[in-house]
Amino acid sequence: MNPTSTENLQLADWRRLAAQVVPRTLAHIGGRSVPARSGRTFVAINPATEAVIAEVASCDAPDVDDAVRAARNAFESGVWSRCAPAERKRVLCRLGELIASHGAELALLDSLNMGKRVADAFSIDVPAAGGLFSWYGEAVDKLNGEVASTEPGNLAVVTREPLGVVGAVVPWNFPLDMVAWKVAPALAAGNSVVLKPAEQSPLSALRLAELALEAGLPPGVLNVVPGYGETAGRALGLHPDVDVLAFTGSTAVGKKFLEYAAQSNMKQVWLECGGKSPNLVFDDTDDLDLAARKACFGIFFNQGEVCSANSRLLVQRSIHDAFVDRLISHAAAFMPGDPLDPSSGMGAIVDEQQHRRVREWIARGRDSATLAIGGGAPRVDGKGYFIEPTIFIDVKHDDAIAREEIFGPVLSVMAFDTEDEAVRLANDSIYGLAASLWTGSLSRAHRVSGRLRAGTVSVNTVDALSAQTPFGGFRQSGFGRDLSLHAIDKYTGLKTTWISY
Repeated sequence: MNPTSTENLQLADWRRLAAQVVPRTLAHIGGRSVPARSGRTFVAINPATEAVIAEVASCDAPDVDDAVRAARNAFESGVWSRCAPAERKRVLCRLGELIASHGAELALLDSLNMGKRVADAFSIDVPAAGGLFSWYGEAVDKLNGEVASTEPGNLAVVTREPLGVVGAVVPWNFPLDMVAWKVAPALAAGNSVVLKPAEQSPLSALRLAELALEAGLPPGVLNVVPGYGETAGRALGLHPDVDVLAFTGSTAVGKKFLEYAAQSNMKQVWLECGGKSPNLVFDDTDDLDLAARKACFGIFFNQGEVCSANSRLLVQRSIHDAFVDRLISHAAAFMPGDPLDPSSGMGAIVDEQQHRRVREWIARGRDSATLAIGGGAPRVDGKGYFIEPTIFIDVKHDDAIAREEIFGPVLSVMAFDTEDEAVRLANDSIYGLAASLWTGSLSRAHRVSGRLRAGTVSVNTVDALSAQTPFGGFRQSGFGRDLSLHAIDKYTGLKTTWISY
């Protein structure tokens, strides 16, 4: 059940492994697996086959109350918040190891639950999630305080203290990774966590909670409440005993969490929200074919269900037509198919609702731009929510498909003439999450990257990130940063202790 590599695994191998997966379906509260108090459940559906794969506990406000109480009790007991840094380090690093050793199972849970290619989940998501828990585990005993300058006879020590109970609400596009992005630094800082996974993809989070217990995390420190956003998510946002709320998802829902905080206890809220990331290709780019291949990856990877997807492509007019030809050629490598088949270029869209939404955006695009390739919604064995890689050209900057986040494999291509025009078009957005640019000029790379209003700018590549670098955006893409040591800032508060002597 735990192959170390997918290199030789074929569709039949993954189907055999998938048949062995047993989804966890109960909430995880206080170290125990429990049904929702109401007894209600919701169905987890495989978007590639439209088959029900599990019935999952549908948590509501009473369950969130139980989870927050368990988290608060664990925090106040000091079993985790005041344990030795070496112990926290040991547990988090052990959890990283367990994620790796259960890699195939976790990858299949995400693939079956939300439609992504299992090969990507196994080779990218699982190592990233396990590595992140280990990375923050190794950071635990390296988080130091400060001694401030004071008058003689005084000592002022500045320390970072855990905030208490963290509510974490994560999306469905990278279920396991997004849990790691929120939970790993929150736990490293000494907090307890109540996690609300997306209702479309709760299965890997529920399995992770079990692995955390196996790694030695005390009961109550990590609690998982699957359920709908308007019930469990709302209850978590409004809860008066949640100290901080960390959310990744749409800008519209992010604004709701700000309202919930204002209506309750003014809890800190950290948001990583929507994006409409530009990718600028200048005519002095050294390798146009590489740029075209990466541009396709930047929008079609993970079915385009990526908050920082390079969904706006700005190409200098002198190379526009030739570059579009290269795009069309490379897009063929991303034709969708069975997510368990390594030869598939993309998997399935997460659910019927999102599939319908993407198709509606494509229909709008046909009315205002020119469809260069794709646009179809094929089926696999007569089933599934699939969308072809879709490229629109002749897109006007004020077209809706060039301004609104689609969250699907749909690329809008626009031409520009000058550097100033490219920067102006790139920055003319309510979002500011990420951007990419391609140029052979080091001077232009510095000049343009400095002018782009985005949390991450990738030069001669797309969507670059690592555990060591902060990720987050400006404007309505949110505030606060995931990843890196800077993520610890969200889950701690500065405390000054004065000693007179």
